[in-house]
Amino acid sequence: MGRVRTREPVREQGVFRWEMPEDALPESHPARLLWRIVGTLDLAGFVRNARAVEGERGRDVLSVRMLLALWLYAISVGVGSAREIARRIHADAAFRWIVGDQTVGHAKLSEFRVGHGDVLDKLFTDVVGTLMHKELVSLELVAQDGTRIRASASAPSFRRARSLADCREQAALHVKAVLVEQDDEEATAAEKRARLAAAHDYQRRVDEAIATVQKLVAEGKPEPRVSTTDADARVMKMPDGGFRPAYNVQLATAGSPMGGPRTIVGVRVTNVGSDAGSVRPMLDQIEDRTGHLPAVLLADGNHASHECIADADRRGVTTLIAVPDRKDEPGRRASKDPAIVAWKERMQTPEAKELYRARASLCELPNAHFKSRLGLSQFLVRGLGKITCVVLLTALASNLLAHAPALLAT
Repeated sequence: MGRVRTREPVREQGVFRWEMPEDALPESHPARLLWRIVGTLDLAGFVRNARAVEGERGRDVLSVRMLLALWLYAISVGVGSAREIARRIHADAAFRWIVGDQTVGHAKLSEFRVGHGDVLDKLFTDVVGTLMHKELVSLELVAQDGTRIRASASAPSFRRARSLADCREQAALHVKAVLVEQDDEEATAAEKRARLAAAHDYQRRVDEAIATVQKLVAEGKPEPRVSTTDADARVMKMPDGGFRPAYNVQLATAGSPMGGPRTIVGVRVTNVGSDAGSVRPMLDQIEDRTGHLPAVLLADGNHASHECIADADRRGVTTLIAVPDRKDEPGRRASKDPAIVAWKERMQTPEAKELYRARASLCELPNAHFKSRLGLSQFLVRGLGKITCVVLLTALASNLLAHAPALLAT
C-alpha cells in the first residue's frame, strides 16, 4: 500500500489579505447599534478640559465615542473588566470593529470608566429626559429596590483602630525599605517604580481607613472596623444569608405592569446595609433628574420608613410599600399620623394588592440583569465614587439597550 497523501499546514508561504473592517459585522449587530446611539449623545463633557485643540500642540484625545461604545458593548455582553476588554480587542470581531485602527489599553479604559463621574451622571439624566420627551417612559408607576453587590475587599482586611495603628507603622517601615531597595542594580527602573507605587498606595489606604474609623467613632459607633483595602466598603447581609463586604445599590425603575421595557430613572449607591430611609432621597433624585415625581411608588417592607412615607404623601406620591410585621415589638406604639394610617389602610385594599404584584417584575428584574447579564456580580473598583461611576455606566447601558430601536427610529 502506497503512502497516504495529506495536506499539511504551510506557514513559510507569504499571503496577501484584503480586509475591510467596516464589513466585519452585520448591519444588525448590537455593536453597530450602540455605536449609532452613542453618536446621538452629547459627549462634550468628557473633553471639557482637554488641551489638545486645533492650533495648539499636543497629542490628539482618544475618541470618546469609541471608549463609551466599547464600555457599553462590553457591559451588554457581561464583561466588566478593563483587562478583559483589552484582550477581546485582539480576539473578538465586535470589539475590534469598535476600535477600528486605534489602540487602547486597559489603563486608559479604567481611567475613562471612573474618571468622569459628574459627566456620566449628567449623561444618564439626559438619556432619561430624552426618553420622557419622546414619551417612551412614564412615571405613573415606579418601583424601588436595593441589591447588595460584593465589594473588592476581603473580610480579613477589616480592622479596628488599634490594629490600624499597627498597620500604619508597618506601612511606613515598608516605604522606607522600598526606598532603600532603589539602589538594587538587579531590578529594572520600572520594577522599582512599581514597588514604590504599591508601597505608597498601601500607606494611603491605611490612612483612609484610620480617617474613616475616626469618623465612625465620632458618629457614636462603638469599635467600628474598616477595611484597609476599601475604606468605603461595609459588611452587609447578602441574599444568601451570609455576611460579606458589599455596597447597597438602589435602583428606581419605571415601567408598565403589563410588560414592556423597564427604564431605570434613579440610581443611588450607599454603604448602608439597610434600605430604611432610602425612599426620600430617591424621590429627590428622580425629581432633580426629570422635574417630576412618580405618581405611584412601589417598594418592599424594608423601605417602610414612616418619615419617608409621610414625606411622599406631602409631595403627592402614592406609596405602595408592604407593611412590615412588627408584632415582635410589643412596646412599639402605632403611629397616629394621618399619612401613615392612610398608607396602612390603602395596603389592605384589593386594588393596592393587585398593583403591588407588579413590584417584583419592575425592580427585581433589573437587579437580576445587573448581576447576571451585565456583569455586575462583583465590583472590581474601590471607593464609593468609582463604584457610583460603574453603576451609572451599567444603568446607562441598560436603558439604551431597552430603548435602542425607538431611539434610532426618529
